[in-house]
Amino acid sequence: MISVVLADDQLLVRAGFRALLNAEPDIEVVGEAGDGLEAVVQAQRTRPDVVLMDIRMPGVDGLEATRRIAADPALSGTRVVILTTFELDEYVFEALRTGASGFLVKDTEPVELLRAVRAVAAGDALLSPSVTRRVIGEFATPGRRGRPAMPPEEAERRLEGLTDREREVMVLVAAGLSNDEIAARLRLSPATAKTHVSRIMTKAQVRDRAQLVILAYESGLTVPGWLGRTGH
Repeated sequence: MISVVLADDQLLVRAGFRALLNAEPDIEVVGEAGDGLEAVVQAQRTRPDVVLMDIRMPGVDGLEATRRIAADPALSGTRVVILTTFELDEYVFEALRTGASGFLVKDTEPVELLRAVRAVAAGDALLSPSVTRRVIGEFATPGRRGRPAMPPEEAERRLEGLTDREREVMVLVAAGLSNDEIAARLRLSPATAKTHVSRIMTKAQVRDRAQLVILAYESGLTVPGWLGRTGH
């Protein structure tokens, strides 16, 4: 059973999500919150698999709540999905950098919401290729909004132990490709691609694919030259 906490200051939004999620045999809403502080409390109390987190809430907002959840060792198995009205919300990238595993626009089709909850609970990140390029291209460019999640030298240090093949795989993860797509591009089996991604996350000390994407961009690994050399 996938456990979910809903965090949104609009009661009707929470009610709609709750009805949709609880109708599924493998998903259960175990807590609700109307602000970020309560979201953290509910996460600590229930230790859910997934938190659906609105960014704009009174008091402690969703950004700070995400940061607190991601920093809590007791919640290492909890994944945060940001709920936003616009794909290019300026806070989305910052939320990813603070520990969110992906994001959904609030008008997402019900079937896509259910798919997303299951995907994140299984350890995948909600970063499609098009959205990955748009969001990170908009907000990760040097000199643009926000600050790096870590100093460049720390980002580079985390990649020192990667093999050339692992760097190729990491670039493709950063481009938003799935394990199957990476396998096809590099002519690997899907199982081998998955193993590469798991090893990279361990070496790079990141909790999921979303954080791997952030690290790739902040370390400068995703330069066009690398993309041009992958897949042969």
